[in-house]
Amino acid sequence: MTRLDSLGLTDPHERLRKLGLKLPVPPAPVASYIPTVLVPIGDGRCLLYIAGQVSVQDGKRLTGRCPDEVSIEDAQTAARVCALNLLAQMEAAAGLANVEQVAQLFGFVLSTGDFGDQPKVLNAASDLIVEVLGDAGRHTRAALGASSLPFSVTVEIAAVAVVRAR
Repeated sequence: MTRLDSLGLTDPHERLRKLGLKLPVPPAPVASYIPTVLVPIGDGRCLLYIAGQVSVQDGKRLTGRCPDEVSIEDAQTAARVCALNLLAQMEAAAGLANVEQVAQLFGFVLSTGDFGDQPKVLNAASDLIVEVLGDAGRHTRAALGASSLPFSVTVEIAAVAVVRAR
């Protein structure tokens, strides 16, 4: 249970406001792909696949390898930015109120070969998604280290969610 659950807040947009957060404009693709795909699974529900969202905030890329170029705390900030971008894509594709369950996150942290705290970095994204979506935000996750990521960003996260069709 999150502290927002104890306040009785169920609307994701109200939760964002209470956290002092605003959804960014959903990032546009930067290559040959689309940001989201809805796959109908029956009973008015769809799987929502969200392409990897990189750590870009207000048009600025958050870059650097963890932990030698950026701290774990800075990498966690980058992960939260990715989570906000994921939430923005969910809102654009289906509406946050229609998210039944975030099924899985796939997270990549630009890191040195001897760094093993990728789960600690990605907890920042996981925790934010749960804070905004409540139990619907609880998910499975892969936390991986990468020797390179697009544009040298610190974090990239993709997701799969179950949503109600609009």
